[in-house]
Amino acid sequence: MEVTTQYERAAKWYAKKRPVEFGAVLRNVNRYIEQLNIARNMVIVEAGYIHHEPHGVVAIDQKGSGKSLQETRLYTYPDMGQKVLYLITIGNKDEQQNDIAVCNEFVESIIKSQESK
Repeated sequence: MEVTTQYERAAKWYAKKRPVEFGAVLRNVNRYIEQLNIARNMVIVEAGYIHHEPHGVVAIDQKGSGKSLQETRLYTYPDMGQKVLYLITIGNKDEQQNDIAVCNEFVESIIKSQESK
């Protein structure tokens, strides 16, 4: 697992201001990692807390930890070839469009760096 500086900043805020939501998405990320290790193929990994976004980005939400939680998504990029799960950023529903744009830029940079090797 690798984290971006964007994720580190957002995670620090969430840990302080929304610790219940942060804990919920982290639990679901751990469940997702377990599923990836079993499936060895991100295409067949499905669950109610997993949302497939453009460019192979996978958003993990807070579902399964109570109905009163703010809708929160932790954006990841599973690079199955490199066997790395990138944690890109975390945000709420209001930030979703911006977060997806950040993710798209990140994935494009990963792909370009891999192509240049």
